[in-house]
Amino acid sequence: MKVQGKLSVVMPAYNEGSRIYENIFETIKIISEFAGDFEIVAVNDGSTDNTRTEIERAKAKDDRVRIVSSETNHGKGSAILAGIAESTGEYIAFLDADLELNPAQLERYFQKMQETGCDAVIGSKLHKDSELKYPLKRKIMSIGYYIMLRALFHLKLRDTQTGLKLFKAKSLKPVAHLVRTSGFAYDIEMLVAISRRGGRIEEVPVKVVYVRERNARRIRFSDVWQAFKDTLAIFVRANFKGYYD
Repeated sequence: MKVQGKLSVVMPAYNEGSRIYENIFETIKIISEFAGDFEIVAVNDGSTDNTRTEIERAKAKDDRVRIVSSETNHGKGSAILAGIAESTGEYIAFLDADLELNPAQLERYFQKMQETGCDAVIGSKLHKDSELKYPLKRKIMSIGYYIMLRALFHLKLRDTQTGLKLFKAKSLKPVAHLVRTSGFAYDIEMLVAISRRGGRIEEVPVKVVYVRERNARRIRFSDVWQAFKDTLAIFVRANFKGYYD
């Protein structure tokens, strides 16, 4: 299917200099097959390597590449929010710069959105049809977080943390400024805000291929603990303060 309307692909990147240039053009090649009008909003989140330079090199070659850059690292959530603010499309997708999730899967997301009329489509690693080449530790963390979210928010979603997501801009942009979480829990805050305002969210299966090298940044206990605290803070804002209503 051909996408009707402009697609903005927000691609947060931290120290991805060794592959960001190639991955941007791989994304352009794939997206071109089903979207005629699109942009890649690459967000350099305070990288200490040559990520910014490589994004600028890609931008010089293709004007569909846009760059948003920060001098300091603020976290993936903040990078995503910066990308949303600069996006001009009717649809906004999130795509991790490492391409663990092939952007070709977005075509299925659009099909789901067209079939259901929903406001957001998210990938679920816990979907029965998903194909995973993924560390066991990460699978266990996903299941644990799912149980926590189901207990707190009663959302009928199995996995909110998969990096590939698609939104209607008219549903996402009005709530983006409400997101106060810069770390790993930013996803759930966006989805809670959309849901609280009557938005409909659908899940689709995904194919994930783990590509991180041994020296890549690991998810540490401190990250898990911070995500736990951030999630509880979202629960308080949603259920006791009416913050997202």
